[in-house]
Amino acid sequence: MPADPVLTAALIFFLRVVNSGIGTVRLIMLARQRRALTVVLGFFEALTFAITVAGVVTDLSNVPNMLAYCFGFAAGAYLGMTIEARFITSYMIVNVVSASYGHDIALALRNGGYGVTETVGEGLNGKVTMLRSIVNRRDVPGVVSIVTKHHPEAFVSVEEARTVQHGWLRRSVRNQPTL
Repeated sequence: MPADPVLTAALIFFLRVVNSGIGTVRLIMLARQRRALTVVLGFFEALTFAITVAGVVTDLSNVPNMLAYCFGFAAGAYLGMTIEARFITSYMIVNVVSASYGHDIALALRNGGYGVTETVGEGLNGKVTMLRSIVNRRDVPGVVSIVTKHHPEAFVSVEEARTVQHGWLRRSVRNQPTL
């Protein structure tokens, strides 16, 4: 570690940001069962952690280093979430159940460029239409907006899709108006 106290605290902060950011992305890769990438990220996470923590535990009374360590962790968590949101494509399953407007919602979703499967089912009070659509995570608010515009009381659930193959998926376009 550098002899200059300000430079040392800045280095601790930077390394902790990197360490925490790598850790966040590693956990995402672990959840998606990307084993090789998880192992590589784990190596670099451990390396940066070891270097960073060595700069803090050698002098626990050094408040600037301790604060740099803590703020670096918080900033690294934010960095990890930003990386995940920006660069890692994830898909969500949007399920909709509507007793009266299911087909209208399906048409609106299709007109909005989303793939959707309609199924007729039986609910507590009779016939319902069940809709299922796989969308990019960024598109979920737009899909939900279309659903609520056509049927504000529709039952909507969203869950993560671990694996997606084939089918029709819309390319996500940022700031695209919803229908």
